[in-house]
Amino acid sequence: MKINSQLSQKYGNQSIKMKKSNKLLQTITLATIFLAVFIGGCKDSGTGADDSDTQAPAVMTTSPTIDAVDIAHNINITITFSEEMDASTINATTFTLKQGTASIAGAVTYSSSIATFAPSSLLEENLVYTATITTGAKDLAGNSLAANVVWNFTAASNPDTQAPTVMTTSPTTNEVNVERNKVVEITFSEEMDASTINTASFTLKQNGASVEGEVSYSNTRATFTSTGTLDAALTYTAKITTNVSDLAGNKLAADLQWSFTTSGQSEPLATVDLGTAANYVILAKSAISNIPTSSITGDLGISPAAETFITGFSLTNATGYSTSSQVTGQVFAADMADPTPINLTTAVNNMQTAYTDAAGRPSPDFFELYTGDISGKTLTRGLYKWTNTVTLSSDVTLSGGADAIWIFQIDGDLSMSSAVNITLIGGAQTKNIFWQVAGEVIVGTTSHFEGIILSKTGITLQKGASMNGRALAQTAVTLDGNSVVKPQ
Repeated sequence: MKINSQLSQKYGNQSIKMKKSNKLLQTITLATIFLAVFIGGCKDSGTGADDSDTQAPAVMTTSPTIDAVDIAHNINITITFSEEMDASTINATTFTLKQGTASIAGAVTYSSSIATFAPSSLLEENLVYTATITTGAKDLAGNSLAANVVWNFTAASNPDTQAPTVMTTSPTTNEVNVERNKVVEITFSEEMDASTINTASFTLKQNGASVEGEVSYSNTRATFTSTGTLDAALTYTAKITTNVSDLAGNKLAADLQWSFTTSGQSEPLATVDLGTAANYVILAKSAISNIPTSSITGDLGISPAAETFITGFSLTNATGYSTSSQVTGQVFAADMADPTPINLTTAVNNMQTAYTDAAGRPSPDFFELYTGDISGKTLTRGLYKWTNTVTLSSDVTLSGGADAIWIFQIDGDLSMSSAVNITLIGGAQTKNIFWQVAGEVIVGTTSHFEGIILSKTGITLQKGASMNGRALAQTAVTLDGNSVVKPQ
């Protein structure tokens, strides 16, 4: 157990005022205090009275620290105990602040092992203050502190009278195409009093209606995070009021208000036109490999590669196509009889055009949502953009009506763990879901995938995975005992 060494020193040398001057008794008492601090700090914290608890509580830290200087004039004095205390014993009698012999008025509160003394007025510059917590403070079992804890600190010599300012906002004033999952941010010119930055002083509205959200503050930065996603193509107004103040109590000179407009279309997205690539449930350029037995509903196609690059299907040749017991449909390759080669060339070109269309859609509704980890999330219609890998380690739900469109722009890989499902609700349709992936697509063992994959690198369905949709790859598609069904 680490105990503040400075505080421990203060116990021995400054903070414990002994009426007895006998040096031997002082030494014995000091040893007793240190033992109480150690034992009290090491025992388990409780939330209720324990008749078996006979160990004294201990003070672990103080703020300000012992003999600290240049302390802000609006500082709150805090004490952290080694365990939960009896709140009724933490009061203006047991926790005091003095300047010399004069008592300083203030409010005393207690919560979660921390006692706070909030002075009623600002501290005076360059003066030494003395804080005390007495043995009247008790833990939940009724054990008192072993001795009074007393320490000094000095207020700053030059009081801060300068009002804080707002240095930056994000989004900026009148910014457009702002992502609908955007966190609104304000950066101040100095450290602020965090207690003044809340949902009353920092707000977001749309056409006068308040947006629900959470407000937080850290390191001169305040954030407003909307509870839900912002609506598409609408103007929102953020505001920070003069109720916010810095650590010296100086308030913002004037309210700051600014507006921005979200991205996206007020109307649903247009679908991605697959052209003749929509004739195939699996379409690849270099290879389609399969570990039997898979079950494929729909046609397969490969071009410019030849039929020999389709493996694991035990193909039976026919004129211009082949068949397989694993395929409810036909299998086409670039070296088959006319008109198959030209049809495949057109389909592959259409596949690449569809990829470019999906990748180039501007103004995403959601940018870097959940930093790419959409595990366990429910996603509504819209255009999504990620610059890195997207992962699904638990089930994902797509919620929307029959006409809702999803376009997922993924600059990295798409990685789906084993035994994970994509589920559609609300009437959402597989044919309206487009996954544009620049990297590799991996659907994990026994997982279930929904949607049309437009992959630039490759698609792998691991053992037992299933898919409703289309696997359209500009390289290869790899199967291992999978079920793939074309969308209706």
